[in-house]
Amino acid sequence: AQITCFTIISSTVALKSYSNYWIAEKAIDGNRGLQQLHTGCSSTLNENNPWWRLDLRDVYRVSEVVITNRKDCCAEQINGAEIHIGNSLENNGTNNPICAVIPDIPAGESNNYSCDGLDGRYMIIHIPGDWKILTLCEVEVYGYLAENLAVAGAAIQSSTSADWFAEKAIDRGLQQLYTGCSSTLNETNPWWRLDLRHIYRVNKVVITNRKDCCAERLNGTEICIGNSLENNGTNNPICAVIPAIPAGESYSYSCDGMEGRYLNLIVPGDMKTLTLCEVKVYGEGIHQLNWFIIYNVFTSSNF
Repeated sequence: AQITCFTIISSTVALKSYSNYWIAEKAIDGNRGLQQLHTGCSSTLNENNPWWRLDLRDVYRVSEVVITNRKDCCAEQINGAEIHIGNSLENNGTNNPICAVIPDIPAGESNNYSCDGLDGRYMIIHIPGDWKILTLCEVEVYGYLAENLAVAGAAIQSSTSADWFAEKAIDRGLQQLYTGCSSTLNETNPWWRLDLRHIYRVNKVVITNRKDCCAERLNGTEICIGNSLENNGTNNPICAVIPAIPAGESYSYSCDGMEGRYLNLIVPGDMKTLTLCEVKVYGEGIHQLNWFIIYNVFTSSNF
């Protein structure tokens, strides 16, 4: 299928700091031509390792980023800026994979940078070094929504606390409104399971922790992927163990193409509670040959 690229614009942006009224949002006002009138750019202060971050609100496969530099002065300030794409907010998102490094952009011009389908929720522009200023007069991001396999699946859990149903962990981002997360009771070895309905090669799992309290409850959670329902699916191979996820943040875990229909999260131990505010799963379907049809075609050709 043909994929139509589009500009991803979000009002949720962040700067490490900002200079006067050169706020972060001015870099996504959607107008390359007018953005520099009345100092209509974003800018940090002169500081160490300045950064600017765009929250795309969902996971996208980013094909291209377009950066427009300021035209009044100081065009060299953009030199060496790194473009990062990913799902982590660790170190303000600058630990995410690098799409490109900007050698320079002439004053007032726009340069394009290919990201080859890097996927992530966050796009970060960062200048490493001491006493740097990051000024951006327009940032455009092109790509398409990555397919989250979880939304077509069915979720259950070992127990349910009040109305914190298992399905609330796959509701595509509305999870933290009105306690809209999933949660088990306080019990031994609590688990949550997603039936993907088909066998997939799972490349990545993204987990969002609750933001109101109790973020540490997710510590030590195991992510298991496989086709067995033995011991409620918790005997399947482990993709990753979650050491910790800060409150309200989303962390990504690579599963390197592990195959399975079921994805389980389990917190091993006594008197544990498993709370999940979003689970997203990314991967590829496995196309299996229908040997019954092949057999019938083969045998019928002998008559």
